Amino acid sequence: MASFSELSSIYSALILHGDEVTVSEDKIYALIKAAGRSVEPLWPGLSAEALADVNIGSLMCEVGAGGPVPAAAAAPAGGPAPPTTAAPAEEKELEAKEEESEESDDDMGFGLFD
Repeated sequence: MASFSELSSIYSALILHGDEVTVSEDKIYALIKAAGRSVEPLWPGLSAEALADVNIGSLMCEVGAGGPVPAAAAAPAGGPAPPTTAAPAEEKELEAKEEESEESDDDMGFGLFD
């Protein structure tokens, strides 16, 4: 799990990027200090160094989307979208969770309305 210092440095870098300010160790540290917090001195420098040659905007877009779509999986122009197999997998996952919740009631030997 990430430490407070690590998260503060990363969030500060994201704030700086959102305000279109160059991400640097000094600016990360200044933003954290302006918030009235203190962090381990190691983290602002590591965060700035790690993000120095990274396009933060594209990184943020790719994290939630799972990265760029391969050309083979893209839908042909004007054609139907390729079938996805995610829906059945999600249904199975939901069914498994429902079964677990039912089993947890049985483990105690009684139900709420017995």
